[in-house]
Amino acid sequence: MDHITFLVAMVIVTALAFDFTNGFHDTANAMATSIATGALRPKVAVLISGALNLVGAFLSTEVAKTISGGIVNDALVTPGMIFAGLIGAILWNLMTWLLGLPSSSSHALFGGLIGAVWVGAGRSGVHFDKVVEKILIPAVASPIVAGLAALGATYLAYRLTQRAKKDTVSRGFRSGQVASASLVSLAHGTNDAQKTMGVITLALISCGALGKNAGPPLWVILTAGLAIATGTYIGGWRIIRTMGKGLVDIESPQGFAAESAATAVILTSANLGFALSTTQVCSGGILGAGVGRKLAEVRWGTAGRMALAWLVTLPAAAVVGALAAGAVVHGGTLGTVLIALAALAVAVVIVALSRRNPVHSENVNSVPHASIDPARRAGAEA
Repeated sequence: MDHITFLVAMVIVTALAFDFTNGFHDTANAMATSIATGALRPKVAVLISGALNLVGAFLSTEVAKTISGGIVNDALVTPGMIFAGLIGAILWNLMTWLLGLPSSSSHALFGGLIGAVWVGAGRSGVHFDKVVEKILIPAVASPIVAGLAALGATYLAYRLTQRAKKDTVSRGFRSGQVASASLVSLAHGTNDAQKTMGVITLALISCGALGKNAGPPLWVILTAGLAIATGTYIGGWRIIRTMGKGLVDIESPQGFAAESAATAVILTSANLGFALSTTQVCSGGILGAGVGRKLAEVRWGTAGRMALAWLVTLPAAAVVGALAAGAVVHGGTLGTVLIALAALAVAVVIVALSRRNPVHSENVNSVPHASIDPARRAGAEA
């Protein structure tokens, strides 16, 4: 532990803070549809999701290795660059949470790291071929695959049960959702907790505490799992509302289909080392489930805002990471402390703004006003 300097310690603490925001930002991925259909009560849902995120963190480390030795050159990376990248990711997560937008925590992290390393080490510090192979291609393909799978599953679910009583069908699929949502939570822990493990491992490699190409130590796996599980239990209610009620008028067969499709895509990709976005996969599954039953059920305005957030997440976080890296690399310890304080101040402001329009377990299933179609809103007001 002699290699762990003040800056490396700051990186570890900041990485775990990011992991916490990742947890509450992405709770919706696993539990939004189950909460929306009534398959699980809100507080029970986040408790189950948090516990399974912790278990999932121990299932694989392939994604962690992709981050610690894949997208950036660990021989050129310094702890200061990693710290700056994490700042970019955290601030983007908090901003999109405030807006209730289910953007990608993963791409926020990748963008922050890429921007910080590019500024700190130059273009050679980023393996852009790996960025394309392991991040960009999966980012495009995974929500499409999940959406098509959910579309087909939804169509079959309604076709096979069309003669059964609706109440019986709903009860059956709600029971199935408990299992499918739990599997998404397990997959989320397997995929997303590893990203923080990879960042901490990269910091330990950069300071000489671990050898080149080393995997995450047990204490890193445990702390990353605990951080994401705690964040998940807190519950990102604003985003849960958007994904559960703001995108599709979802029923239990659709929820089961969306969750099952997302689980298959996430677990397969995690074992292949593809650091994909669970948010995009789960959103793709929900959209596919909406289209599979009835095209008009999808609120395309909300879907469009989500897609825009997906497009700008990586470059926006990269810009913040790059700006932070400039201050940290050239300002040393003082620059690091100033950036940390500035980020903390922004976080406090965002949390304060969120209290003006609170979303919690009691009102999470109310439909967001902005997501209601204008014609439907006018009819309701009349």
